[in-house]
Amino acid sequence: MNVKLLFLLPVFFISIPDWHNNLGEAEKIAQKEHKYILLNFSGSDWCGPCMRMRSEFFESQDFKEMADTELVLVNADFPRKKKNQPTPAQQKINDEMADKYNSQGKFPYTLLLNAEGKVLQTWEGLPEESPEEFTMEVRNGMYSNGQ
Repeated sequence: MNVKLLFLLPVFFISIPDWHNNLGEAEKIAQKEHKYILLNFSGSDWCGPCMRMRSEFFESQDFKEMADTELVLVNADFPRKKKNQPTPAQQKINDEMADKYNSQGKFPYTLLLNAEGKVLQTWEGLPEESPEEFTMEVRNGMYSNGQ
C-alpha cells in the first residue's frame, strides 16, 4: 500500500509557482524565459477580497499549472499590521510599483503585463467568474496580445 501512495504523491504536489516581489527582476526573468507577468496588488492581512483572491484563484489547480509555464508572478503587498510590514527597501519597491501601475490604491488589483511591463489587461477587485474562467481570461489576454 505504501508503494501506491508514493506514485500518487506527484499528482498532489504539482510545482507551485514562485511569487516575486520585485518587478524589475520579474521583467528580466520574463524576457529570458519568454513569459508574461502577472502583477497583483494586495493587502495580505486586512483585505478580505485579497485573501480570497490568493486562496481561491491563485492557488487553484488550473491557475498554478498555467502560471508555472507561462507567467512570472509578482506580488506588491501592502499589509497594515506592524508585524507584517516589509523592510524599508521592499516598501520602496512596492511604492514604485504602485506609483506606476496602481496610483489609485485599488485592492486587490491584478495586471497582466508583457515582459517589458506594458499593461495588457487588468482586473479590479475579486473576479466575479470562477477561478477556471479567470485563468482562461489570463490565458486569452496573453494570446490576444502576443509578445
